[in-house]
Amino acid sequence: MRPLEGWSLGLSRSTSPSSRPHALACSGFLPPDWIQQDVTMDCSPALPDSLVLEIFFRLPHDAVLTAGLTCRQWLAVSRDEFLWRELFYSYYRIPRTVPRHPAAVSWYREFKRLFDCIPCVEVQTLRHHTDQVLHLAFSHRGHRFSSCSKDCTVKLWDTERPDGNISLVHSCSMRQFNWGYTQFSQFNADDSLLLVSGVYLGPHHASSGEIAVISLENYTLLSRVRNKPYDVFGCWLNESHLISGNLHWIGNMTSCSVLWLNKAFQDIESENVNVVKRLFKIQNINASTIRTVMVAHCRRHNNPDLLLDYDAQVEARRGRGPEPPHQPLLFDLGASGSEEEEEDECGRGFSSSRHQLPTYSGLEHVMQSCKNINQRELQIETHVAEMMGRSHTKESNRIENGDSGDEDKTYLLFTTGSLTYSPHQIGIKLIKPEQMSTSGPVLGEERRSEEFFDSLDHVIDIHGHIIGLGLSPDHRYLYVNSRAWPAGCVISDPMAPPPIAEEIDLHVIDLKNLRVERRSLRAHRAFTPNDECFFIFLDVSRDFVASGAEDKHGYIWDRHYNICLARLAHSDVVNSVAFSSADQELLLSASDDSTIKVWRSPRMLRLAQTLPHRTPKPRGLLPSWLSRGRTSTPGSNINGKS
Repeated sequence: MRPLEGWSLGLSRSTSPSSRPHALACSGFLPPDWIQQDVTMDCSPALPDSLVLEIFFRLPHDAVLTAGLTCRQWLAVSRDEFLWRELFYSYYRIPRTVPRHPAAVSWYREFKRLFDCIPCVEVQTLRHHTDQVLHLAFSHRGHRFSSCSKDCTVKLWDTERPDGNISLVHSCSMRQFNWGYTQFSQFNADDSLLLVSGVYLGPHHASSGEIAVISLENYTLLSRVRNKPYDVFGCWLNESHLISGNLHWIGNMTSCSVLWLNKAFQDIESENVNVVKRLFKIQNINASTIRTVMVAHCRRHNNPDLLLDYDAQVEARRGRGPEPPHQPLLFDLGASGSEEEEEDECGRGFSSSRHQLPTYSGLEHVMQSCKNINQRELQIETHVAEMMGRSHTKESNRIENGDSGDEDKTYLLFTTGSLTYSPHQIGIKLIKPEQMSTSGPVLGEERRSEEFFDSLDHVIDIHGHIIGLGLSPDHRYLYVNSRAWPAGCVISDPMAPPPIAEEIDLHVIDLKNLRVERRSLRAHRAFTPNDECFFIFLDVSRDFVASGAEDKHGYIWDRHYNICLARLAHSDVVNSVAFSSADQELLLSASDDSTIKVWRSPRMLRLAQTLPHRTPKPRGLLPSWLSRGRTSTPGSNINGKS
């Protein structure tokens, strides 16, 4: 669905320019006193209200707005709630079983919110990268964002310059550290540090990953941490500690993923303070590995920012009578341990000998080692690994469905698998408070010697190839991009995963109930074959969710109604999107066409154009739209290399 063209004026094509101020006032875009000053015709009611309303029910929304300018009677009828309820459901094609957003105060305003507050207008194009742009991340304050690219740079951008332009403030090349490219970045909780993840080019063209921590005060490099495989990406646990990964092969298709907690400032304060500690060691079978780690700080969720369980709402209303009045939420319109040591510990108890493996990572290793191994031997290896895993794995914390309790919890989320190397499951580990710092045992001395694996506390199977994850702002909902496997398919060979659909399904997981909601979002597509590594980053704001796609577009959906509201055009694959954490009407999209596009809502654009005398709050782009074109010029304040 394309962005809606008519709402910004509330007019049909035949409306004369002189009547546009009236339409703007009628649409709620201008102050009420405009109506008092300009809507002066107060004709006697020639038709009863019921008949006017019946006529309006047969008109599209823009015609209703225009007809409401005729006189005060028609203006009042054009705001009828039953009328806009019908327009809302019919225009957006939403099932009538879906209730109105609990924060909405009227159907008219809800229609306008979906029509007018979507960041779908391109206002700036940033062309400072020289290769594919892979990832975008906003700071928590929303005043800056970072971008990663195949040109091996990480760039920092300012969104609060006095002239309103988004401008480049710093660029750093990671080639000096033998990186192939940068692929992911994340600001810590107080926006003082930036985690940058990239692909490290080792000897013999082997590639693993590395994480760099950069100070945002003076742009100095504070630490570097090994990260293997590189698509673990890494993430912040808190303001001063980050999580990285390591991978150790035990057999041809059996491996061990070790997740490490690293101190961002890797200085040695004393001999009793660790800079690194092992969090978890998890066995992998059938060539799968842990990838895409992220941390969810799951609160009690007494006031979630979204209510998705429509069926439960309907049943609850039936059981308790009339729905109590809701409290409206006003929309805001204004380095690791020794690898040799780890391999010895992982290998204990396994009957198969540890092969001397080439320095390939992930799938490359599996393809290489399985060339001369028949299917029967691989099945035996998997069977032995499962048996040994059961006897040498620590008991899990058993997070059950609905086991939210009254306490806040911190979950480590990641993609994994059990049937094939394609990531098809979401793994969840509970991080206990005593595990959130590097103090204490370094290599898990608290375990018994025979329990050297950690079990997963909960697993959610997606039944498809997972290609992206994103958390809602309140960390209650996890959004998952996946390409589905055929229904009823059976995987007999881990090295031959099922074919995957071109359509991308965007699943929603409620982390309070650990349940996949039945309604998935769909509109975007991907074409990369299932035996290649690829990732489509998505992002979630309070009301919207957005994702890139391989069909040269980004997409925006409404989280409550599960409808696609806009398509954002690029000339190549869209790899990443990011909402401003301070203003969800500002969205960025990054593409293989080497550009970053900046998108704003029609409401914000119109506000800048119709009220130029008012000095807007320093929230990004508004002042600049009146004095420049849509294509940006190189920033004048650039520190470092561009």
